[in-house]
Amino acid sequence: HNTRTITWERPQPLPSGWERRVDDLAYERSFRWKLAHFCYLCQSNALPSHVKINLSQQTLFEDSFQQIMVLKPYDLRRRLYVIFTGEEGLDYGGLVREQFFLLSHEVLNAMYCLFEYVGKNNYCLQTNPASAINPDHLSYFCFIGIIDTGFSLPFYKCMLSKKLTIKDLESIDTEFHSSLIWIRDSNIEECGLEMYFSVDMEIWGKVTSHDLKLGVSNILVTEENKDEYIGLMTEWHFSRGWLQYFDEKELEVTLCGMQEADLADWQRKNVYRHYTRNSKQIIWFWQFVKETDNEVRMLLLQFITGTCRFSLGGFAELLGSHGPQKFCTEKVGKDTWLPRSHMCFNRLDLPPYKSYKQRKEKLLLFAIEETGIWTRMNPDGLKSYISI
Repeated sequence: HNTRTITWERPQPLPSGWERRVDDLAYERSFRWKLAHFCYLCQSNALPSHVKINLSQQTLFEDSFQQIMVLKPYDLRRRLYVIFTGEEGLDYGGLVREQFFLLSHEVLNAMYCLFEYVGKNNYCLQTNPASAINPDHLSYFCFIGIIDTGFSLPFYKCMLSKKLTIKDLESIDTEFHSSLIWIRDSNIEECGLEMYFSVDMEIWGKVTSHDLKLGVSNILVTEENKDEYIGLMTEWHFSRGWLQYFDEKELEVTLCGMQEADLADWQRKNVYRHYTRNSKQIIWFWQFVKETDNEVRMLLLQFITGTCRFSLGGFAELLGSHGPQKFCTEKVGKDTWLPRSHMCFNRLDLPPYKSYKQRKEKLLLFAIEETGIWTRMNPDGLKSYISI
């Protein structure tokens, strides 16, 4: 001890996989710091007061586009205050969350021709190369902010101005990726292939040719320059972007949030008013949540909080009208009442129902009706949930 050193070995062996868990923890802390600093930079530019916008549920996209795009850039640094035509309610933050949630689904409408799915079995999104068919497509892209869905990782790499490689194509277009791999690994001169530094693209039946090198389309691809050709073809498949703070996976989580509700985290972070965690109504509530799948949980959370996506911190970082606001379940009304939500305060008013079946039916039907997303579950699926 005079040398201030430890002369014995730790008797308990470290658990297997501890190195990976330490690395994961360090990565999470690093990401949290990036996210906190990014939010600080955004908030430091905020201005006092608010900007009112009046919206109709029937023309949400058009109303939002027309009213937000005429605002000055400095006005967009103020808090948005949403008023839905014909609906009562004060916006303390919940209506804005609902607006962005509904709006982010509407911008994916095929009618606008802005985005497309990566593949038949891959429901991540990428920009639609045919978006120019919509004369206002560039204005719409400028208008679109938070998208409540998942893009492909190469899309986020483009936003970060990171160099794209041939491997990035594998998750986007497997056939095109395979063809480039074949070109890379084969002797194209021996095969007699005649390719040039240009590419043809068909949009709505019209074929147009694009030069891979500006102003030069008649350069023949050879064994000597095929690596350059492969690199240019890879870049051609993606758009350029402007962010550089996160890596592509961190950017995906930042924009889209966590897409699954952690039931254990939800229960731990929930607070109760006029109920306790041992009240039979609360036990029934968690039983209902546990028995439903993630899609129904997200609908329920959308009904109560105004959003169905969460930050990396989960329920501990839920936001209300005045900052962090925990999920709250409060005993209100009679057993004949329907549940009510206060999205600005992340609060569920839960009447003291007398049976589990009664609670389940009212929660499920009312949550799905209030969120206005009937098409996300077919009628037979809905009936099966109620009849369990």
